[in-house]
Amino acid sequence: MRIQIINGPNLNLLGQREPGIYGSSSFDEYLPKLQQRFPDVELSYYQSNVEGELINKMQEVGFSYDGIVLNAGAYTHTSIALQDCIRSLKCPVIEVHISNVHQREEFRHKSLISCACKGVICGFGLDSYRLAIEALLG
Repeated sequence: MRIQIINGPNLNLLGQREPGIYGSSSFDEYLPKLQQRFPDVELSYYQSNVEGELINKMQEVGFSYDGIVLNAGAYTHTSIALQDCIRSLKCPVIEVHISNVHQREEFRHKSLISCACKGVICGFGLDSYRLAIEALLG
């Protein structure tokens, strides 16, 4: 099984950016823990601050991988282009957020990509990624 994890804008700053919200670990520190927990799954990781690059990566893997775990960051609330891309893919996409977006600013309560995703997981810190992988494994 192959799963692509994709992080959007500013998530390259995990561990530095607002640790009270996002924690003190970088994703590069967390990824080996996921790989150890799921040794039979090929987990790939990609991060970009650029919307078009996120779309390119999803199109690259969305017809050959078994699933995508997507934290689109702020693009979650603004990108119809990401929604259109997700709808076009063969593999399921799980939307993930580290924080509980519903406890935050009002603009974060609306996702433009949720309607195209298999499911949404938010508010469990970096563990949200583990939960998404488990959902894809069924």
